[in-house]
Amino acid sequence: MFQKIINNDEANANADKPPHLPNRPQAPQAAQPAAAPQRPAAAPQPQSGGGHRNRLSSDVEIKGSIRFKDELIVDGKVEGEITSTGALTIQENARIRAEVKVGSVVIQGKVHGNITATSTVELRAGSEVVGDIKAAILTMEAGAIFVGKSEVGAPSSQPSAKPANSNKAPQQGASKPQSNGQQKEVAKSA
Repeated sequence: MFQKIINNDEANANADKPPHLPNRPQAPQAAQPAAAPQRPAAAPQPQSGGGHRNRLSSDVEIKGSIRFKDELIVDGKVEGEITSTGALTIQENARIRAEVKVGSVVIQGKVHGNITATSTVELRAGSEVVGDIKAAILTMEAGAIFVGKSEVGAPSSQPSAKPANSNKAPQQGASKPQSNGQQKEVAKSA
């Protein structure tokens, strides 16, 4: 019924704007893509072949068993067992008291427990591991603390059970096994 009459100045100013249609929701404007946040160089995240990345933040505390497939990043507290064929990252704030059996692990926080990795174990500067480590590859940065035993790689051949010089008589100062499994020092006098 009524028609709005506008002057030329208003028409030119509103030429860029889409007309408002009543009873129709307007589409939201597309947000400008934000720049990706920069990660600190000391804490790169492991990449896996397009798998899922799971995160336990610093306010998470778990007691029990954790199993995952692709990748897990832990910055909280875990007590129990962590098992996977994937990649585990233990960040600076993480406190782990667990048996860890994974494909690979990068440690920046504290771990008390044994670690077994089919691939690599990386101890970053400032990390602390109290327990045994078994892995194909072990890397340790300056400033990392490791208290325990390590078994790294696999021997190229198994050692023979018999020593090469088994036919020779014992030499002076050599030990001779006793029947109770202990060794006794045998000395020859001239």
